[in-house]
Amino acid sequence: MKLIILAAGEGTRLKHLTTHLPKGMLPFNGKPIVEWQIMMARKCGIEDIVIVIGFEKDKISFKGVKYYHNADYSTTNMVESLFCAEEELNGDVIVSYADILYEERLLQKVIASSSSIGVAVDMDWTKYWRERYGTVDHDLESLTLNGDKIIELGKENPPVEAIDARYIGLTRFNKSGLETLKSTYYRYKREYTGQVWQQSGKTFENAYMTDMLNQILEDGHSIKAIKSEGGWLEFDTVEDYEFSKKVLEDVKYQFIFNFASW
Repeated sequence: MKLIILAAGEGTRLKHLTTHLPKGMLPFNGKPIVEWQIMMARKCGIEDIVIVIGFEKDKISFKGVKYYHNADYSTTNMVESLFCAEEELNGDVIVSYADILYEERLLQKVIASSSSIGVAVDMDWTKYWRERYGTVDHDLESLTLNGDKIIELGKENPPVEAIDARYIGLTRFNKSGLETLKSTYYRYKREYTGQVWQQSGKTFENAYMTDMLNQILEDGHSIKAIKSEGGWLEFDTVEDYEFSKKVLEDVKYQFIFNFASW
């Protein structure tokens, strides 16, 4: 099992906190977010760890980790970052965003998944959103389920009632799933470079992971939901950072993230 962390982006929504720092290196509870991910991966038996770097690349340095550089980090997004490490796309791979933390129970579920492509989703996301934003009607993204199968994901600003779960930013591929990922990427790279994705409206080069995953679904492949209830935190904005510190300090938020499990 291998963990690939996508840490090339600038994290502009974290403003002054990441002016000269990759957002994955944002300190939290004494360590950078990415270091917590590395520690959790090793705790769960994953020793093969890869980080895709870009913005302020020299500030990410951990022993026993492989690095790949996305030199075009300012004009590309998650999918292009992942393919900077294409030679690592073999065997069983977990792809993680650099701006999230997750409990051991969530990572263990992802590791245990037998799906060719499995996507971690939060079935109880509205509880997190109400505490994080004071509403569930903010920063919305579609995700439709039929049992354990994901039918569609990644459309911005859908009706709240149409969202079955929340995409977390943690995806598992086996050998077959990686072949599907690579063939889909190269097919659409040839045909659609410079054009926009259906879900996000971003250009091909700026594709989110959800754009690629939804295209895989559109092409008739299966993606399974790895269901969880809470157990993760996201650091998109300064407000997220401040709220996550509250979660750390106050046991009343254990239903969102249980730091005792660390």
